[in-house]
Amino acid sequence: MNEFDLIRRYFADHGVRRDDVPLGIGDDAALLIPPPGQSLAVTVDTLHSGVHFAPDIPPTDLGYKALAVNLSDLAAMGAEPAWATLALSLPQADEAWLAAFAEGFFVLAECYNVQLVGGDTTRGPLSVTLQLQGFVPRQKALIRSGARPGDHVFVTGSLGDAGAGLAIAQGRWGFAGPLADFLLTRLHRPTPRVGAGLALRGLATAAIDISDGLAQDLGHILTASGVGAVLNIDHLPLSDALLASGIDRPWRLAVSAGDDYELCFTVPADADLSVSGGLDCPVTRIGRITAEPGQRWQDAAGVPCEPPAHGWDHFAGGGA
Repeated sequence: MNEFDLIRRYFADHGVRRDDVPLGIGDDAALLIPPPGQSLAVTVDTLHSGVHFAPDIPPTDLGYKALAVNLSDLAAMGAEPAWATLALSLPQADEAWLAAFAEGFFVLAECYNVQLVGGDTTRGPLSVTLQLQGFVPRQKALIRSGARPGDHVFVTGSLGDAGAGLAIAQGRWGFAGPLADFLLTRLHRPTPRVGAGLALRGLATAAIDISDGLAQDLGHILTASGVGAVLNIDHLPLSDALLASGIDRPWRLAVSAGDDYELCFTVPADADLSVSGGLDCPVTRIGRITAEPGQRWQDAAGVPCEPPAHGWDHFAGGGA
């Protein structure tokens, strides 16, 4: 099977077909028609074997997650997903692996009406690079620089699950059973909060997705907005699985572990989230924005708490 057979068999003839794609896979470039009055939101992520995923990860999970992490970026911008391009570096053309990867990718693409419109395949170490494009009405994008003193800080879903799942997957934590399976699923198949991002347009003052750990990612909002925050560890949303795992101080995972792909956002103190109509997931208020820079973590009694190392940095080698 040569490169062009690979593309035709596993990618060109599968998935969503959108009316705004007059020419997709099969030519030197795709032709796309952005809708009038919309800004084009573009994001890209690269996943390397041994860095972002274990070499033995099920390829269905890898195909799913490669798209999910990009969908999460668009969700944080309040953008509606539309088109994707995919670059695959493969040690060899393994047909069973490719079929499973494509299955995981397209099952999520169909959920969010994303059409694969092009890409590239090369021989080399296993690596996946995905670029995703979407639309957001002009001047309506959620950005990081809009938080103001007095705003409340919210997060979607639950935090720390993926960090616990990673510890289980790496054999660092002997937790097993259905609850452990839940944590592993949260690691390998995160739920991008696209609906929540769309619902927060015109309501949230700032937003970001939690990919490198809550403290680190919230820090990007605070820096961009020129503000600080007071956060309550007792308000962090923790899943039943994480609480049942027996890990000591699970809030530390919620603060520092990455890969949850939930949203962190700020809204004015008098905002009514119920009017959004599209928050199809739980949201929890965890703190407030202050004029004084920096993050101050405390418990319900107001006792200061020192969070662990802040998230993941590829070049500093940090991590939870």
